[in-house]
Formats: sequence, C-alpha cells, structure tokens
Amino acid sequence: MNNLTKYKEDLKSLLNRGKLIAEDFKYRSYNVEQLKKLDKDELEIRKKLNNYFETNYQGWYTEAIAVIKLLIPDRLVEFNELYKGDNKRKDISATTYNIQDWLKGQRVAVDLFYGEKPFNDMAAVSMRFGNQFQILASAEKRFTSSLLDIKQLLQADFFDTEIEVSKELTKKGFYRAAGVICGVIIEKHLSQVCANHNVTITKKHPTISDFNDNLKSDNIIEISNWRFIQRLGDLRNLCGHNKDKEPTKDDVDELIEGTDKLIKTVY
Repeated sequence: MNNLTKYKEDLKSLLNRGKLIAEDFKYRSYNVEQLKKLDKDELEIRKKLNNYFETNYQGWYTEAIAVIKLLIPDRLVEFNELYKGDNKRKDISATTYNIQDWLKGQRVAVDLFYGEKPFNDMAAVSMRFGNQFQILASAEKRFTSSLLDIKQLLQADFFDTEIEVSKELTKKGFYRAAGVICGVIIEKHLSQVCANHNVTITKKHPTISDFNDNLKSDNIIEISNWRFIQRLGDLRNLCGHNKDKEPTKDDVDELIEGTDKLIKTVY
C-alpha cells in the first residue's frame, strides 16, 4: 500500500468515526416525544453510541489535525480554534463556549430566575464539531482535485524505501553508505518543509544545517526540533566527511531512527 492510498483510507476512517460522533449528538438532543418514535434498531444504535463523543473525540481530533496539516494546512488554525476557542474571552456565551469546555466537564448552569440555561451548551459543541467535520471532509476533495500536489505523498513512499535500504546496509556493516543515504533523505525532506512554509534559502547548494537554521529563524520549528536536526546533521557528517573517526553501528542506528522520525513529524 502506498502512502497516497493509506492517506485516503485513514481519511475515510476518520470521516466515518466523525459521522458516529454526529449521530451521538443527534440522539442525545432528542426530546421525550422524539425518543418515543424511535424504532428498535434506532434505540439499539442510540444505546451503543451513548457518550461516543466523550470517549472518542480526543483520538479523532489528534488524527484529524495530522491530516489537515498535510492536505489543507491553511485550515489548521480554524480547526484548532473550534476546539479551543478564544483563550482571551471575557465571558462564556453561545459563541465562545467550545469543545474543550465540554470535555473538561464545564457545563452551562441553569439560570435560577428563568429556570433554564442561557444557551444550549450541547448544541454549541455539536455545531463546532459539525464545522470541524466539514473542514476535514473538504480534505477528501484534495485527492481528486488538480490542486493536490502529490509530490510530497509519493516522496514519502520513496523515503520509506530508502530508509529500508539504509537498514540493510547497516546490517551488512556498510555504516558510511547507510548514513549518507539518510543524509540525502533529510536534505530533501527539509527542502520540502521549507517550500511548504515559503522559507527562502539563498544558498545554491544548501546543507542540512542551512535548512535547519532557516526553519528556526522563521519560527517554523522549535528549538528542540532544531537541536534534534542538528544532531542528525552531525551524525550524517560523521558518515560522509569525517575520515578520522569511523561511525559505529549505534551512530547509524540513531541516524536511521531519527531520519524516520523527522519525515513523519516535521512538515
């Protein structure tokens, strides 16, 4: 299975789970009269889905973020805000109440004078989730749209294959060759990351260090990731340039593991 197919299947699974969350909200919003009209099958579904949102949302949200970050990164901030809302809000209302509030168990209290809630908190959460679901669903169109740049997806397949080659070379004791392959993967991946974020590289032949420093300067990566990539660059240089010291199996194993982590966590 290539990465393009995997992403399609992962997205389909996320959308199906999202539909179950929406179903949970639907049944929980029913009044007594509506519940009486449910048939046996619908009652069974309602029973199985009870509190499905609270149990499954966090996992759904985490996976959805990864998909959105890759396919429609311009919608990521909006998607996150639907979960967290405005951290500078001055009060809680139908427009500021968010999904995180609900998951923390923060419910809107009944007004003692009117005998009812000032707004329907579950409806507010359901609406926010509905918007998140539509954002995620829009990512599906990217697979058939001419706007989708599949280069990055296909490149990930190539990188996975090259990492396996590095592992085989390491098993046979060809540590320098394995390390050099990882270095090429890192450089190509960081070049793509820079392109994704419109980071300008002025050097004609940039190195891992050049990409890494520019990404840090433009606040695309944090200091922890910068140090992590710097360490990978040092290991790559040991394999490709340092003739005074031979790389060890541990050095190359660390480089391979780090390369695999990099291409899957830094976009």
